[in-house]
Order: sequence, then C-alpha cells, then structure tokens
Amino acid sequence: MGRADDIAGRAQYVRRVKTRVGIVGASGYSGMVLTRILCAHPEVELGFCTSDKWSGDPVGERVGARTSLSFVANAQAVEASGAVDVVFLATSAEVSLDLAPRLRASGKKVIDLSGAFRLRDASIYPRWYGFEHHATGHLASAHYGLPELFGPPTSDLVANPGCYPTATLLALAPLLRAGLIESSGLIVDAKSGVTGAGRQAKEAYSFVEVADDLRAYKLLAHQHTPEIAQALAVPSLTFTAHLLPVRRGILATCYARPRAPLADLRACLAAAYEGSAFVRVVAPEAVTLAGVVGTNACHVGVAADGDVAIVLASIDNLVKGAAGQAVQNLNLLLGLPEALGLADLPRSAP
Repeated sequence: MGRADDIAGRAQYVRRVKTRVGIVGASGYSGMVLTRILCAHPEVELGFCTSDKWSGDPVGERVGARTSLSFVANAQAVEASGAVDVVFLATSAEVSLDLAPRLRASGKKVIDLSGAFRLRDASIYPRWYGFEHHATGHLASAHYGLPELFGPPTSDLVANPGCYPTATLLALAPLLRAGLIESSGLIVDAKSGVTGAGRQAKEAYSFVEVADDLRAYKLLAHQHTPEIAQALAVPSLTFTAHLLPVRRGILATCYARPRAPLADLRACLAAAYEGSAFVRVVAPEAVTLAGVVGTNACHVGVAADGDVAIVLASIDNLVKGAAGQAVQNLNLLLGLPEALGLADLPRSAP
C-alpha cells in the first residue's frame, strides 16, 4: 500500500469512528447555534437537520456552518435518524414529547432541549406547560443535564435544562447544598435577551416593541419555576423573568437569607467550581452579559450584608443555556472531554 493509500485509509477510519448526530428543529435560534457548534466538533459528523420552513435549502448557507447537508422536513426526522447515533431535539415540548420515546425505542440517544422531560411529576405539566404528559416512564428515566451539579448523563435521554434554570441553579445550588443560605424565601429576578423567546414573528417581540424597554412576563406562571424548585429541592420560590432589549444573554439576580458570613459563601462557590471547565467565580460586579455572550461560560458572584445575600450568574441563553450545554452533555455521554468543541467559542462582546 502506498503512502497516499495509507493516508486515505486513515482518513476514512477517522470519519467512520466519528459519532453521527442529527438535529430536529435546526432553524430555531438554539438549533442554529447547535448546528454551528456540531459542524466544527472534531468527533462529530452531522447526519441530518430538519426544518419545515427551510426544507430543501442548504444548511451551510442558512446557518453559516461548513456542511454540504440540506434541510429535510420535520416529518422525516424519525426516518432520517436511522443513520445517526444521537438525536438533538431543538423543538417545542409537545413535539419532543412525541419524538423522544419513538427515538429511544429505535435505540437512539436523545438530548432534548425542551422542557418535555425536565419535571419528574407528570401531574404538574398541564398547569405549567399546558398539556397532559403521556410518557411518564420516560420522565422517571431522564437525566437532568446540568453537569456541574448533577454529573455526567446516566441515561440515553438527557433533559437539557432551561436557560433561566441553568443560571439560577449554578448561582444558588452550592450554597443551598452546603446549608449556607435559607431554603425558604428565595427570590430570583432574571433578565434575558429576546432570543430566549424563540424564533417567532409576534408583535410583542418586534424591534419597535422591544427596543428601549424592559418588561416582566409570565408573572407567577413561568414554566421554569417548578424546574428550578425541583432542582434546588425547595418547595417553592419566587421567580420573575424579564425581557431585555438585547439579542442574547441572561443575568439572574438571586436573593436569599444567609446562614453564614460572606467569606464562607464565596469559599463555597469557589470550592464548588474549582476546576470547572465553564463556571468561573468572579466579583459580583463583574457578572455581566458581555463577559459570557458567545461562550459556554457561566460567571457567578455573591455579595452579602446582614440578613441579605445576593447571588448573581450570567450566561449566554443560546449556548450555556441551550446548545452549548447540549454539546457538553453529548461529550460526557460519549466519554469525550467535556469542553471538546466548546472551549474556543469566541465572546461576541465587546
């Protein structure tokens, strides 16, 4: 065998051992970011992307990624999944509820970016999501995919956390677990860029309506409230979401009653995230959107005085809050380095 044949053979081998993945709902904001990350991932080969509105169009041209794929219709997702190992669902909760059980039954690993399998109690889905949950067995077996707090996936169904919960949990969970803040009376004031609402053509999300404004929404009815309470193991909390007139980023400001001095709170967060690939503990005033947008990072900081502790966290809602965390879970699911394909994502600000 000549040198050229040997090189070609090794190239074929590298391509053969890459994990093949597919994305359902690749034309949404999270799906687009996910497509870009996966197309550049050294251990992944993208097998298909679905989108009804872009069906037949070149993925690379629409998303800005290096791939020769064209979009296929959402109805072809299950058929297309036959040639891949892992399927990402960047879909609504109702669609994920239908697809995930079918994909698991065919032997696929599923990473779901919706809320369809985040809550353990099926009975509360009608209140918070507006539908009856008919796949309760999958709820019990789904792994809640926030690696810094719940470890690597232990199931072939990963429920990727919501963006608001990711920021809130990374701020509060270590302090609650250590007993350094009270578990009652928690208040979370969180603000998100407009992409957090998804890709939808509604008047409320148009430029004129959003620019130069700040508004709270889904007051006392936001679907991420029970998800946060469940993951923190608290019976209740007050969570309020706000819409910022920016494209991307989440800043969560969390209020709690401290049981220990500020030095202990800082030390707890530092110990919790020592060696973390993505979570960095900084001065509270340094927790900003500009420091994290475009990356899979989370910046956390804490301040305290008397009977008030303020814990802050910032993330990119489309990366650490969605697509980046999904790839982080993929890496861990496959036994790959956690930061593979994510470590060099560039900040998009300033």
